[in-house]
Amino acid sequence: MFKKILVPLDGSALAAKILPQVVDLAKAHQAHVTLLYVYYPQVAEATPGVIQEALAQERKSCELFLAETARNLKDQGLSVDFACVEGQPAREIIGYADKNGYDLIAMATHGKGEVAWVLGSTAEKVVTHATVPVLLYRVMEAKPPVTKEEFDELMLRGLP
Repeated sequence: MFKKILVPLDGSALAAKILPQVVDLAKAHQAHVTLLYVYYPQVAEATPGVIQEALAQERKSCELFLAETARNLKDQGLSVDFACVEGQPAREIIGYADKNGYDLIAMATHGKGEVAWVLGSTAEKVVTHATVPVLLYRVMEAKPPVTKEEFDELMLRGLP
């Protein structure tokens, strides 16, 4: 069913949590996987030379990161390539999938709740505007409840 899977990554541990699911899915469907990293350096009020240097550094970091990630996936038996693209993440992910004929976009999300709905997360934008199916893997970072002793200690230090 899925022959080409696009996996957006941003270098974070959270985004990489989709990879075990992608490995299983790609093996089951004998699909090709493309890792996509969209970068855009946050350089405020800089000269064109500084901006170009920042972009070159971002691209180099992207290529090193994705090359290592692709190598790890190839070691697990997958057909993998990667691309580094400059731009606004959601727009570039959607455009890349459309332009290159992907069957699926697979990405992790942390599900920020109401804040993400108001501000609009990358995952939410991709889901609502992509023309191909999107698999979202919600990563929950569960924290155990605070004990009464821990709560009392936090209150003594003035932290809610």
